[in-house]
Amino acid sequence: MIRKIPPEAFAFYLGLGVGRSYQAVAERYSASKRAVAMRAEKEHWQAKLAEEETRARVAAEKKAADSIETVNEQHLKVLRYIQGKSIEALKTMPIQNAMDAVKAYSLSLDKERLIRGGTGDQTIAVVVQTSRDEIQGVMTRKPLNPDDPDDY
Repeated sequence: MIRKIPPEAFAFYLGLGVGRSYQAVAERYSASKRAVAMRAEKEHWQAKLAEEETRARVAAEKKAADSIETVNEQHLKVLRYIQGKSIEALKTMPIQNAMDAVKAYSLSLDKERLIRGGTGDQTIAVVVQTSRDEIQGVMTRKPLNPDDPDDY
């Protein structure tokens, strides 16, 4: 018996991507759609397809995480370099001229904290300012009814 649908039909089906269909496989191998569907059921194409999609998704997520980790490591190397140069400058400069080195070192430390998952000075400043605004709003609120003692 000659098989019309070769063993590599699933690979073709998988390679069709978003537009995959049993009809496209049937046309490719000059077979009926019913024959392709029967082969797919017998060989569990849908389960294999789900496994392949899961494998591809896991690989993509791993690649994205590795990419982010690589970028963070590169940034940390640059920040360590800046910190080293800042310390060298602080050692050689008189105290009156060392402010640029101090600023560079402080900035690099803040960025390193952010990369490592800590909070930076900007986040703290936003929280402090929000707290001040809320307190100021409560303190300056005028009563709706000045005669009501519970309205303060």
